[in-house]
Amino acid sequence: MLETSARLLKLLSLLQVRRDWTGSDLAQRLGVDVRTVRRDVDKLRNLGYPVNAAPGVSGGYQLGAGAELPPLLLDDDEAVAVAVGLRTAANGSVAGIEETSVRALAKLEQVLPSRLRRRVNALQAHTVALPMTRGAQVDAGTLTAIAGACRDQQRLRFGYAGRDGSTKRHVEPLGLAHTGRRWYLVAWDVDKADWRTFRVDRIEEEPTLGARFTPREPPADDLASYVSRQLSVAPYQHEVRLIMHAPYDVVAARTSATSGHLERIDDDRTRLTVGAPALDEVGLWIAMIGVDFEVEGPEELKHHLRATADRLLRAAGDAPRPGG
Repeated sequence: MLETSARLLKLLSLLQVRRDWTGSDLAQRLGVDVRTVRRDVDKLRNLGYPVNAAPGVSGGYQLGAGAELPPLLLDDDEAVAVAVGLRTAANGSVAGIEETSVRALAKLEQVLPSRLRRRVNALQAHTVALPMTRGAQVDAGTLTAIAGACRDQQRLRFGYAGRDGSTKRHVEPLGLAHTGRRWYLVAWDVDKADWRTFRVDRIEEEPTLGARFTPREPPADDLASYVSRQLSVAPYQHEVRLIMHAPYDVVAARTSATSGHLERIDDDRTRLTVGAPALDEVGLWIAMIGVDFEVEGPEELKHHLRATADRLLRAAGDAPRPGG
């Protein structure tokens, strides 16, 4: 009986981790045969858990939505991660969830084993938050509506406060990206027939759900990399391409996803692409990254770098001033 109960708890935990499971996958993870999985699923249903099953070769099991939340089964590290995440959310970039996060955290801490409660409390007691400027908060309802539309492949309509004023947008949402300060939606703009990146805090009201759509080929395999390029390069007049003589991780640690787009060339070189309103503005910023580099383009940038270098040498007294 104890072995069966432990297996049921593990089965419930697996169903919570992933949306769909085949019977053979579950059997392999549990170390039993498929017939035992079917019996265990029936036992979970008798206990009140809505486990849906699809017949056939491609069928499987899915934990459905019930009238009440089933107990979450978390290992030690997962429980600590959730608790830390709730504390962070209480002062995060999503509006309207601060109080809810505190209530959820109180419930979680009430059932945490004492050893985990000490870990979470130690982290809180010995961590201070420094004041910082954060991006505009977004509405939690807007985020969940967008995420649901991405999942269910439903079109969205919303008002959007862009650079050219307020407009009505009709889109097919692909996914959300978060920089730490702001949230962005990547979507196919139906009226403009092109991919667009929208700041979620500029969406003026909760989006209205529309008809389902057939997913398009995404603009890039890596959504995060695509958003980085859209934010750091696409809006600017000049595109600057540099070969940084340092590993990818080193350059990534000294830049940000919104300041430049990175591509790994090999173990010792990284391509950095940045946007700039004027070429004479980027020289000092590039130099402050602190690694050697070469200009891949445009050629005009080399003239601005030489002019900047000459001014710095004169300021240091290592070069004569013009006419001196």
